[in-house]
Amino acid sequence: MSSTRSPVPSSELDGQVALVTCGGRGIGASIARELAAAGMRVAVSARSREQVDGVAREIGGVGIVADVSKEDDVQRMVDDVGAIDLLVANAGIGNRGVAWELEPDDWWRVFEVNVLGVHLCCRTVIPRMLARGSGRIVIVGSGAAYLPGASETGCTASKAAVCRYGETLGNALAGRIAVFVLSPGLVRTAMTEENFPDDAPWTPPECAPRLVRALASGRFDRLSGRYLHAEHDPPDELEQRIARILDDDLNAIRLRRKAH
Repeated sequence: MSSTRSPVPSSELDGQVALVTCGGRGIGASIARELAAAGMRVAVSARSREQVDGVAREIGGVGIVADVSKEDDVQRMVDDVGAIDLLVANAGIGNRGVAWELEPDDWWRVFEVNVLGVHLCCRTVIPRMLARGSGRIVIVGSGAAYLPGASETGCTASKAAVCRYGETLGNALAGRIAVFVLSPGLVRTAMTEENFPDDAPWTPPECAPRLVRALASGRFDRLSGRYLHAEHDPPDELEQRIARILDDDLNAIRLRRKAH
């Protein structure tokens, strides 16, 4: 991957390569900007040429048009980027209809992007990371995976699936590649503003990019497989809680039964 960008202060990430899916707008674009500011060479992908090229020009990175639910697109995307130090599997969609009124293909499309897309990206980059002996993966999840009261089945079920996927993938790759599932919180984007009121518990937009940058540094590799929340797990506080999270099995989706 070739790119040109303005010099930035050196950091532990300087010169490393990141791939951010759905990086042409919203949370993905913010993550791409943060990683570029940290010195990483960043490739952003999405289905819109205009969006990815706009962000790529801004950060001095590379824009790649790809649909993460298509295996050939993912293979081409990863081939174009080359050696990848950090995969941010951010692509995700939802639908607002009730389950029994949606066409099956429309309902399933959410899983194709949110679950299959994550898997295709991971399975394509992991062999290369293993061959190089290093790499990290951040899967962007959602509080929809576990918060009560939801009624939209596609997004909630698919995000629960990738949370479990990330945990078990982290187990399979223990000691070799760190895998994290990250909830960005409720961030104001074009997708969320039309679906939530102004007084909703909005998350500051800088939280997710800062946490992804910290995860990329290797400071939190011991928490591989854990579910992290951008607002509730800020890096400095999270670092103080690593031992407790591991000892008490926190930051994971669990069924806990009350003792009789």
